[in-house]
Amino acid sequence: QVQLVESGGGLVQAGGSLRLSCAASGRPFSSYGMGWFRQAPGKEREFVAGISWSGRDTNVADSVKGRFTISRDNAKNTLYLQMNSLKPEDTAVYYCAAKSGGSWYATAPAYPYWGQGTQVTVSS
Repeated sequence: QVQLVESGGGLVQAGGSLRLSCAASGRPFSSYGMGWFRQAPGKEREFVAGISWSGRDTNVADSVKGRFTISRDNAKNTLYLQMNSLKPEDTAVYYCAAKSGGSWYATAPAYPYWGQGTQVTVSS
């Protein structure tokens, strides 16, 4: 198993930036494909970005393309989400998630391991 703890959320003005981190412990971090998801009030959890175990294969949702970047540092057992040009519609609780097998998926049910989430609020 792997335990995940997100950090880095907060309140930011539109146009600002935040970097989220997800610290992993337990089984070797490099064996997991990782994803970032978000959930706004009254909405379903949605895929934001995914990254393979090596970091060579990444993808971000169309809604954040060009603004968000996913990366990982396997030596530090940490996943990142760099968020630039934030918009009020990016306001949500952001979750990191892990799955065995090394690849990423864009669907939440594919991930058995989840962090507790970190709140991101973007004011207009």
